[in-house]
Parts: sequence; structure tokens; C-alpha cells
Amino acid sequence: MEIILEINGLNKSYEGFALRDVSFSLPKGYIMGFVGQNGSGKTTTIRSILNMANIDSGKISVFGLDSVNDSVAIKERLGVVFDSLYLADHLNVKQIDKQLAPFYKDWSSEEFFRRINDFGLPDNKKVGDFSKGMKMKLMVAIALSHKAELMILDEPTSGLDPVARDELLDILSEYISDENRSVLFSTHITSDVERIADYITVLHNGKVWFTGTKDELHEKYLVLRGAEEDISSSLMEKCIGFHAYRNGFDALISADLMDEIPRELETEKASIDEILVYIAKEDSHEQRSENDKV
Repeated sequence: MEIILEINGLNKSYEGFALRDVSFSLPKGYIMGFVGQNGSGKTTTIRSILNMANIDSGKISVFGLDSVNDSVAIKERLGVVFDSLYLADHLNVKQIDKQLAPFYKDWSSEEFFRRINDFGLPDNKKVGDFSKGMKMKLMVAIALSHKAELMILDEPTSGLDPVARDELLDILSEYISDENRSVLFSTHITSDVERIADYITVLHNGKVWFTGTKDELHEKYLVLRGAEEDISSSLMEKCIGFHAYRNGFDALISADLMDEIPRELETEKASIDEILVYIAKEDSHEQRSENDKV
């Protein structure tokens, strides 16, 4: 399987935050959902891939090229969509075509205006007056017009209405349909990831908590529920984000522990959203325990 993006041992420190030994890879022809709480390090990782942040250590390869030494060659083949438009608000689509054409050797004005028409975007309106959904479509149209082989999106569906989000997800699915292109899709809207992602990387507190296929993630963790008196203390200690309430408890648990779970307790597959919630609960529990020791 050909790898289009590979990160090995990425470390990057800021005051009060650090990426620590981040490693994952994305095969060609697939979509990876890149998820985690706000502040988990998703944007810092993306900035590192784009050589917009000077990393402390580690190696990032895109198309088999070094992200630092081959930055210009890589960006020629990348499409990037941020959560806000990076173009001057006073320009219209026709002016943007003229400005961008000299920067990409494979730029196609014909393809650009075909996409603009397909996406229902006006060509004579200032892009600063576009809705957020229209701006997202414009950035995708730009990526598709210079034959980008990897599209990186950082929170593109944040603030979009359900119709605009649905349209964008359809575009991304169509984008990888020839199996030669890939998408790294950072978002906190996990339903979008559930719908279109093949692979998932979960980032938590600057570390990779999980990376693999979406099916592997769903098979690996279960939500456990029941009466607190039916769970042993030893099994409780193996739970993630254990939460007791008046009528029982719930928690996240590894499916590898299925043989240890008594019949009185109920289990079901965990959604990505539930996994993120239980990870956050575990953090809160550990922080309270540390505070109690002080």
C-alpha cells in the first residue's frame, strides 16, 4: 500500500503545550479523519506538515518528499482548505484565477471555472461577500484546479449549515474516487468523520491516542453500562472515563476485556463522539486525583 503522508516522531513545543512523538501515516486513495478536543494539537500538526511551523524533532514525508527540504515541490501538489478564506476579500473569482495561475505549473483555468459553475458560485461577486459554505467550495475548487494529490482540511465544516456540510463531504468522497488522491480531514464534528473517513487518528493532549482504520477503532472500544455493584474494583480500574451516577454507571472499555465483563453489565460499540467524551472524562478524573494528593 503506497503511503502519501507519513509522520514519524514529531515533536513541537510551545509555552504551555507540546506535540509529543506524534506518528501516523495515510495511504493513497483514502480519507483520514483527524480528531481530538480543541487544543489537542491538530492544527499544530497540520502547520508542521505544511512547513508553517519549525518542528523540534521528527520527520514528515509527503509524496515521499521531505516536508522541509522539498516544501515548494510538495505544495505544488497539495490542496489546503482552512476554516477561513486566505484570499483578499475584494477579489472576485475571475481575478483569483488570474492571480493563482502563475503559481502552479498545472493550473487549469478551464477546470477552475468548470468547478465554479458546478458549485454554483458567482464569478463576478467579491469573495468577501460569499457565505462560509461558498468560501469552502471556492477553496476546494482551487485545490482541484491544479491537480492536487493530497487535500488537507482544517476544521472546514465548522460553522457550516447541514446542507453545505453534506455538499462538501460529497465533494471529498468524489475527489478520492480514482484512488490516486487522499484527504486529511481535521474536524471536531465526528458525524462527518463517521460518514466519509476510512482511517482515524485521535490526538489527545499532543499525543496520538489511536491511529488506524475506522473499523478498527469501533471494534477496539465498547461503552460499558450497568449497576455499580455489578462491576469489580479491578475491572473498574481498567475503564476509561468511569462515571457513576444515581442509577448506575457508564465507561469506555477495551473490547479485549470482554471475557472479564459480567453478564449483568451491558455493552455496545462506542461512537467516535463517545470515545472523545470518555477520554476527556478520564483526564478530569486523573486531574481530580492529582489535586486530592496535593
